[in-house]
Amino acid sequence: MAIDIKDKVIVVTGAGQGIGRDLCERLDALGATVYAISRSVEPLAELKKSHPRIITVPIDLSNWSTSRAEIVEHFKNVKIDGLVNNAGVAICKPLAEHTERDFDDTMNINVKAIFNVTQALLPNLNDGSSIVNLSSLASLRALPNHSIYSASKAAVDAFTRGFALELAPRNIRVNSVNPTVILTKMSIPNWSEPTKAEKMKSKIPLHRFGELNEVSDPIIFLLSDKSSFINGHSLPIEGGACAC
Repeated sequence: MAIDIKDKVIVVTGAGQGIGRDLCERLDALGATVYAISRSVEPLAELKKSHPRIITVPIDLSNWSTSRAEIVEHFKNVKIDGLVNNAGVAICKPLAEHTERDFDDTMNINVKAIFNVTQALLPNLNDGSSIVNLSSLASLRALPNHSIYSASKAAVDAFTRGFALELAPRNIRVNSVNPTVILTKMSIPNWSEPTKAEKMKSKIPLHRFGELNEVSDPIIFLLSDKSSFINGHSLPIEGGACAC
């Protein structure tokens, strides 16, 4: 099955590293016009150097009003075929150790930023476009030390269903992907301890963590016309963990 997204205009947040960066590189290779948003200027410069066609957009999404103004200004003349809300943080601690700052930082990026970016870009989205939100297996399964993170990703799934319902009259589809551990720069500190990693792998029938392309491929499928009747779903990418 050939997936054609050549000449589609795709916006990706959290594009500086990990899944976001891999996705931008893959989309660029497939001929899409990619707008890569990140608050990390240096990784964006590296991405631009290796992929000159990618349009880098340095915006800090943690501040609602400032980022809203920057998004509206930057994209005022841009029509968009796809939006990937990938920006996120993972602050994983025991319940008793979490602080108010941990709660606010998690919710500002993982929840508020998705709503803010999507709402700000609604006028730019072409009818028939696709939105993909990055959620997590942690929204579907309880994990130790993930209480705030899990709550934030459950909100992402709820947004996904709500957005899908409201935007369906414009034929705009909205789905989320829910990976288990994908070994990126953000996740490695949480899963580098062998005993902890092995305990998590024991709950995954394929007995391994995921690779970047195993998340990017489903996202690209959901951005494409090949998924034209898939709407409002949260897709677990977890090696069978939900079957246990």
